[in-house]
Amino acid sequence: MDLSLGPIWDQNNLYKKRQSSLTEYLFQLSETSTGTLQSRIQEMMVSAIVNRHVRPGMPLPSGRKLADQLKVSRNTVVLAYQNLVDEGFIETRQRSGYYVCEDVLSGYANTKPQDTETKGKSSLDWKQLFSIQPSKFVTARKEQDWQNFPYAFLYGQYDKEIFPISDWRECCRDAASISAIYDWASDHIDQDNSELIDQIHNKLLPRRGIFVEPDEILVTLGAQNAIFLAAQLLLNKDKTIGIENPGYVDARNTFLTQTDKVACLDVDEDGLVIDKKLDNCDCVYITPSHQYPTTVTMPQKRRTQLLQKAKDENFIIIEDDYEAELTYNKKPLAALKSQDSDGRVIYIGSISKTLAPGIRLGFMVAPKEFIEEARVLRRLMLKHPPSNNQFIIARFLQRGYHDSLIRKLSLTLYKRSNTMRAQIDENFPGEALESQHGGSALWIKGPKGLDSRKLAEELLNEGVLIEPGDVYFYPKKDKCEYFRLGFSSLPEEKIATGIEKIVEKIKQLT
Repeated sequence: MDLSLGPIWDQNNLYKKRQSSLTEYLFQLSETSTGTLQSRIQEMMVSAIVNRHVRPGMPLPSGRKLADQLKVSRNTVVLAYQNLVDEGFIETRQRSGYYVCEDVLSGYANTKPQDTETKGKSSLDWKQLFSIQPSKFVTARKEQDWQNFPYAFLYGQYDKEIFPISDWRECCRDAASISAIYDWASDHIDQDNSELIDQIHNKLLPRRGIFVEPDEILVTLGAQNAIFLAAQLLLNKDKTIGIENPGYVDARNTFLTQTDKVACLDVDEDGLVIDKKLDNCDCVYITPSHQYPTTVTMPQKRRTQLLQKAKDENFIIIEDDYEAELTYNKKPLAALKSQDSDGRVIYIGSISKTLAPGIRLGFMVAPKEFIEEARVLRRLMLKHPPSNNQFIIARFLQRGYHDSLIRKLSLTLYKRSNTMRAQIDENFPGEALESQHGGSALWIKGPKGLDSRKLAEELLNEGVLIEPGDVYFYPKKDKCEYFRLGFSSLPEEKIATGIEKIVEKIKQLT
């Protein structure tokens, strides 16, 4: 009896030892993971289990062994194990230790991984099935690892040294309170956070001279989402959209998803030119406060002319008021919407431009009838922007943190702008258009014959990023001497050296 059971017991023990050795080999903390040690251990264990690197019923290393292997305290591992027990991933067996739960993968389909040669492949001709191919549109592309470049003259990026981390974290903690969670976690169907609407209504819009009713405001996932909603509601293949040329690339591409009837409208030192090109437009998209990308501001006289032209020719104006708060040269003009007497201006604002691009929150203001339709369309797309984010930003606005950030940003950008312009005026073989009301970028006209696309490619080796101007024109220019230099995320002390590198490279290419 004893002789027959001995070998079987030894084989089982050997199996357990081998499995234990295997799991110890698998469990290594990722160098790229973030969070506390306890959360990183949990993440590591869950990943191993759901990816089937350890099977249901397999033994896990003891708390002491895993702690020694990972070079962390035993208590940290034990706490992580206990959380995994509570979550149903692992279980304890008396006098035996921790094991992967037998039914942990019961909710997963019983399938085998696809062969790597066939994974992701399709027998369909997708190009013939698409009604449109947005990937074919010309667009502005940025380096994904732009933060690794020492001289990143890019527009639209935030400076982590300026971002109010402590204020933001305070508002995030408020959103994690029990009462707050009960509020924002419920189904709001298609409604926005009432406190955020109140802050937009009573604080943000009056800064721009806009006074409307709350039901004329809709929160969006950034300005881009607002532009998309407007395009879908107002355009079709038979309607003509007027766009500034040069102008905002992604707005143009959004409009091209609805119509190929695009009227390219000229831009001069006062922004959009009011002429006969507007006569056949059904809608006109403009950026009057900071023309995109030239940064020039439309003066009051021309604004009056545009509104009269819109009334005479019966077209709708989509006003993108991006960067409206970032003014430091002189007192800003009120938004075009503030002078809208017959409700033909759809106003688009962005909170992301002052906070951070990753926030992705904006809003639109229009007559009630338009907002009602936009709300239903938004519901079909995404119901509403995440309620927890709306809650956080509402608190951020309520406590004055946004106003404080704007003041700090404006002062910082003012200093950087002066440093940039001084370097350009002194050394640059070209010119920069005058930005009358602030902003965070300069539109540069290089010397005749310069290819800004070639310049940008050559500067990559110098650690310098600029934005070639060819994509902002429609159709795209084959060779363009214009380019843009952003300074929202570039420290002031790096500007002079960065400009010197650009100037030197321009001289080599022209």
